[in-house]
Amino acid sequence: MNAPYHFECDLYGKKLTLESGKLAGQANGSVLARYGDTTLLANICIGKDPREGIDFLPLTIEYEEKLYAAGKIPGGFIRREGRPSETATLANRLIDRPVRPLLPKQWRREVQIIINVLSVDQENDPTLLALIASSAAISISEMPFLGPISATRVGYIDDKYVVNPTFPEQENSLLNVVVVSTAEEVVMLETEADEVAEDIVFGAIKEGFEANKVVLSLQQELIKVCGKEKYAVPEIAVNEELEKAVSDALGDSLDEALEQPVKTEYLEALNVLKKELTQKLDEDYEKADIAKSFDKNVKRVVRANTIDKGQRVSGRKIDEIRPLSSEVGLIPRVHGSGLFSRGITQVLNIVTLGPLNKAQPIDGLGDDKSKAFIHHYNFHPYSTGEVRRIGSVGRREIGHGALAEKAILPILPEQNEEFPYAIRLVSECLSSSGSTSMASVCSSSLSLMDAGVPIKRPCAGISIGLMTAEDGRFVTLTDIEGMEDFYGDMDFKVAGTTEGITAIQLDIKLTGISMAVIEQTLKQAREARLVILNSMNKTIDKHRENLSPYAPRMYKITIDSEKIGTVIGPGGKMIRSIIERTGTTVDIDNDGNVFVGATDEDSANKAIKIIEDLTKDIEVGATYTGKVVRLMTFGAFVELLPGKDGLIHISELDINRVDKVEDVVKIGDEVTVKVTEVDSQGRVNLSRRALLDGYKPQPPGERPSRPSGFSGRSDSQGPRPPQQKRRY
Repeated sequence: MNAPYHFECDLYGKKLTLESGKLAGQANGSVLARYGDTTLLANICIGKDPREGIDFLPLTIEYEEKLYAAGKIPGGFIRREGRPSETATLANRLIDRPVRPLLPKQWRREVQIIINVLSVDQENDPTLLALIASSAAISISEMPFLGPISATRVGYIDDKYVVNPTFPEQENSLLNVVVVSTAEEVVMLETEADEVAEDIVFGAIKEGFEANKVVLSLQQELIKVCGKEKYAVPEIAVNEELEKAVSDALGDSLDEALEQPVKTEYLEALNVLKKELTQKLDEDYEKADIAKSFDKNVKRVVRANTIDKGQRVSGRKIDEIRPLSSEVGLIPRVHGSGLFSRGITQVLNIVTLGPLNKAQPIDGLGDDKSKAFIHHYNFHPYSTGEVRRIGSVGRREIGHGALAEKAILPILPEQNEEFPYAIRLVSECLSSSGSTSMASVCSSSLSLMDAGVPIKRPCAGISIGLMTAEDGRFVTLTDIEGMEDFYGDMDFKVAGTTEGITAIQLDIKLTGISMAVIEQTLKQAREARLVILNSMNKTIDKHRENLSPYAPRMYKITIDSEKIGTVIGPGGKMIRSIIERTGTTVDIDNDGNVFVGATDEDSANKAIKIIEDLTKDIEVGATYTGKVVRLMTFGAFVELLPGKDGLIHISELDINRVDKVEDVVKIGDEVTVKVTEVDSQGRVNLSRRALLDGYKPQPPGERPSRPSGFSGRSDSQGPRPPQQKRRY
């Protein structure tokens, strides 16, 4: 066993440690990282030989959560973790997006990074620690890498920036910015914010960038003592003769093709050029090589036109947004729908409202909880005119769905007694040419207003692109479309309202971007967002006054919290019975607030009456009408309210003497009775005789006593349930 290399530093009040050389000795690089009591192991392995027939970097990253890290045992029959959680999938993306641009694009050997989360302390985020550990593991391995990189989270609490806030602190933060950077530039950003102004967000980015330098210094110490010699970066041979032949054959034809105003038109023009070029050169060169050279020339022309001439694909200005349109209420019977189009990018969103018990449970390494707002994003093959296999939801769909969810969350009403609904939004991407995730934000906002959800104000999103020149010049592009995204250097998505930012996601293909680029992008994104919001407002500018007639209505009543167990019943028997009998949903919180959901008022009223009857106290002197549920030799038991019985002694059945109880009442008979007594044990005594003509009160002391052992409940209902305080 090798002696481990161990380095540590103080990072904002907590100790960060990086250790290598003790665990996973056969990996190319392995780092054990700890921050607080959150601990994980990051490992990198590099394949021996290049993969044949590929033209991309074969990198895979797996962030593995095991519930032992949180002291939990998995549910289910086999007691083993299944497919990665959404949190794990988003963590994979969080690591992949900044790491990939810093690895050599011409690398063709398999690279796999696996992160095992070993323990979590419920305070410090393991995902950022995973990114730091991954960077350190790559840096000490033989893999060529333009890192190291570090990640810092910045909050904004009580008008102050807070670096690496704990999970409890994040609950009170208006801002949550994740900044990933090298020592020189920013590589990736993730932001969720509660309508925060651009200057505050920019300040948080600068704060995180500076904080990263502490961790980068720690990684450099580790690299100095255990870093391995790097493999040589493979060189991709360039066929100069082919490049010249393709360039000469194309001439100025690419410029003419790219001037077409619509994507379908300029793509068709490019396809024609590509076919003509292939037919002309395929006798001397391989078709695949011709295609690569053609693509390289398209990229060169697109970038040169944009940077040098300010001339974009489809002829737009640098800060010009494609034509906008929107529509609401276009789908019948659903609770709300919105269609948003920006150029040929088009997203349909549909909202569904449900009771709070439809909230999604989250069982992971954090505290068990649930979320009552869900956004799902679907990207269909037909949206790009392609034929592809349809499988399970991929990482991209999960990531885009989570981004739009973060953007919309700050504008939603509090999901409480004022608006007791779970909300599910589904964005269906119908046509794509750039930033369907931001179009999903716009269509989500539209459908919520159409459904009558009382949002604070509309929300919209836009993507800003970037093209850079070798001399340092750069151009930021408003509303990038597909080709500009493919050939450009950046996809900087910003969502928000008229009041401020709600979400950011930055992806780049460069090794980093400067603060000047970030500042310009935030300014340009705000200008574009206001234009989009103005267009949306012409369709609908506030939520409808009433919910859709097809949405469930939620009714709230409050009961004594001590009687929650009575409504739930033993094992949930009573509440299930209410739901089945009335066709409603019933949700109870620990304070005694009961939410009844129903599509019609009659069903709701029926359920409410049952609940109110269950929780009513039997009043002495009051008159009730109930059913006879049991006969004994000494009297009859009558159900006054659901689950509450009383005894009519045989002497209280009639004015005249009664020899047998069955002579007066039978099981199932409906009788009206008066409550004469509720004794110290809660047992209820009734009288039918007291309500009959000719009744004369019995002298005190002459009333027959209740038989010993009587509990006040019929045998059919079993023992009285214990009082319970829990959600069903």
